[in-house]
Amino acid sequence: MTRRYWNINLGEMIEARVHLGNSKKRWNPKIAPYILAKGKRKRKGIHITNLTKTARFLSEACDLLFDAASQGENILIVGTKKLPERAADSVGLAGIKARCHYVNKKWFRGMLTNWVITQTRLRKLRDFKILENMGKFNSLRKRDATILKRKFSTLQTYLGGVKYMRGLPDIVIIIDQQNEDIALRECIVLGIPTICLIDTNCDPDLVDIPIPANDNDTVSIRWILNKLVSAIREGHSSYIKNPLDKG
Repeated sequence: MTRRYWNINLGEMIEARVHLGNSKKRWNPKIAPYILAKGKRKRKGIHITNLTKTARFLSEACDLLFDAASQGENILIVGTKKLPERAADSVGLAGIKARCHYVNKKWFRGMLTNWVITQTRLRKLRDFKILENMGKFNSLRKRDATILKRKFSTLQTYLGGVKYMRGLPDIVIIIDQQNEDIALRECIVLGIPTICLIDTNCDPDLVDIPIPANDNDTVSIRWILNKLVSAIREGHSSYIKNPLDKG
């Protein structure tokens, strides 16, 4: 794995509220190594994440994503939570900026483990897009056109971020472990490496690279995503410039 400098600043993390955990009543004991030592780990009834650990694992995640992107591997970002406000939008923007796949509206059960069905849905979405571009909807009866447009809109809303995904992802980034439990379980079953934000109520043992961070604040989520996106973009640039690349 390539070791690079990712400019992970502790002061910026504090400003982005990355260190603020959940209520001490809602913590997972397995998260103990990732929070500050007894006597320093609580603030107004919440646990405080050890940002030194956050920086370490975030750096490892950036290294992994850089290497994956530089080799042309497929990366998927998953984050569908509606709260905090705009969290899902941040996932969508990150996916677009990083030029990778993303799911930010709804995770269909079996999206990865039942890939054959997902492929069928994606083909349907692409077919609808072709019909729209050709203006075919306008030649149909109003009722039929309305039904097809509604189906197209639904598929576009939920699968628009993965419409160009031709196979299973090589790495999955998960923004909220508990909210995306189904997606995480599917990755575990398929052996797909995962990078996951883990708040103080999460289980770090379920993911390959846990990033201890506040997953209940849009600013914190966006700050972490920006670092991961930067690593992916740098990796893509390296892949494009690689003289051995025949693609």
